[in-house]
Amino acid sequence: MALGYLELADWRRRVAWLFATWREASSADPAAATLAFRAEKDRLLATHPQSPLPRDSRAKFEGLAYWPYEPTYRMAVPLEPVDSRVGPHDDPDAGAAPLALPSSGAGAISFRRIGRVQLTGPLEGHSLSVFWIDGYGGGLFLPFRDATNGTETYGAGRYALDTIKSADHGGDLVTGTLVVDFNMAFHPSCAYDPRWSCPLAPPENRLAPPLRVGERLRPT
Repeated sequence: MALGYLELADWRRRVAWLFATWREASSADPAAATLAFRAEKDRLLATHPQSPLPRDSRAKFEGLAYWPYEPTYRMAVPLEPVDSRVGPHDDPDAGAAPLALPSSGAGAISFRRIGRVQLTGPLEGHSLSVFWIDGYGGGLFLPFRDATNGTETYGAGRYALDTIKSADHGGDLVTGTLVVDFNMAFHPSCAYDPRWSCPLAPPENRLAPPLRVGERLRPT
């Protein structure tokens, strides 16, 4: 039992390193950094004992499927607050009440809607809500759905950011912006194995256009 916890700690450590390496390298060459990230993620999924893949499928795992890198889907966007009273701590003046996002499992996870980002490039005119995961440590969470769901991507959507699991693209505290690179969009663990329970994108985070960037289902 203790070994399992050490394995999980190691998995999180390696994923955190992977994203940190990508953030640094992607500032100069995001396409090359993303290719390197994908190759190392595939290796981890195939070999690590805490991989979210079912154990009996790891030996024949051929790697995740992705669309080619498209630079116009990388953007730095201001985080616009939904309520001027909202702060990062659960104090009496916080204006955003906890909410439960849809989930692939029976359990509910508490979130707060902390702001919105107005998207740019091919997604000009669209926006997404950004959430904060309640609980110790917390983290930014940006799930989304689009027109590829159910055919080319997992039916319940994908994640752009999930910083509690190190999926953090970076940002600028001075300008109040987040880096959102949809080429790094990924399927939640429940897409690989239904034993995982994953929070999903609410209706407000459904985008009408198809986003053919990031992780996809392997064509059959």
